[in-house]
Amino acid sequence: MKTFSAKATEVDRKWHVIDAADQILGKVAVEAARLLRGKHKPIFTPHVDTGDHVVIINAKKVRLTGNKETEKIYTSYSGYVGGQKVETPKKVRARRPELLVERAIRGMVPHTRLGRAQLRKLRVYAGAEHEQEAQKPEPYTI
Repeated sequence: MKTFSAKATEVDRKWHVIDAADQILGKVAVEAARLLRGKHKPIFTPHVDTGDHVVIINAKKVRLTGNKETEKIYTSYSGYVGGQKVETPKKVRARRPELLVERAIRGMVPHTRLGRAQLRKLRVYAGAEHEQEAQKPEPYTI
């Protein structure tokens, strides 16, 4: 019995649409990361991008549980003195709501070249409209 290893050129990629309206952020991110990595496929190979394309709509309506909307913090540091920026999800949602979902998913894929390639197959939209109608994406329920 030989071990099966998928080839990147032989992978059949599908398009999925996830509606994040009134869904919990973590659950949406987990399912999106699973689809992007290809872990739902029987041909999953850890070192090959076997995942599908994912479109997430209604990102501005995603929910956070508990007091995370005001108490959770996102920090970034430029490396310079006084260059640390702190933001709450409430401020991020007001500025750019897609960023909440993108950050959550980015933490769930590998932090390597493979993970960056998988994240290029992710599209997040704040509203209900998206530009991928020509690809005929199928709805994915959580």
